[in-house]
Amino acid sequence: QVQLVESGGGLVQTGGSLRLSCAASGRTFTFNYANMGWFRQAPGKEREFVAGVSRIGGRTYYADAVKGRFTISRDNAKNTVYLQMNSLKPEDTAIYYCAAKFGDYDLTSVNYWGQGTQVTVSS
Repeated sequence: QVQLVESGGGLVQTGGSLRLSCAASGRTFTFNYANMGWFRQAPGKEREFVAGVSRIGGRTYYADAVKGRFTISRDNAKNTVYLQMNSLKPEDTAIYYCAAKFGDYDLTSVNYWGQGTQVTVSS
């Protein structure tokens, strides 16, 4: 059984920072083989892509809305992916989900999802 467990969410003021973590585990889960990503879903909106990091080469990808403010990284030794969020805005308020995709880097077809962690940015 594969588990993705997010942590690090919370309440922060506009302009503040948070660091999300996603720890992966499971007997059949080889973290090094997984492309990892972060998505978010705000109230009344669809889930959207935020950032991704490939399994090969650690290439990173970002949604336009977060470029220059968010940084995704992975630590294969710890089976963990991070999302450093700086200069947070109220529109960043959402539930943030960790995602894993094996094979090609194509986060439109995720294999596993985490349960989510709430991020709230107050104005």
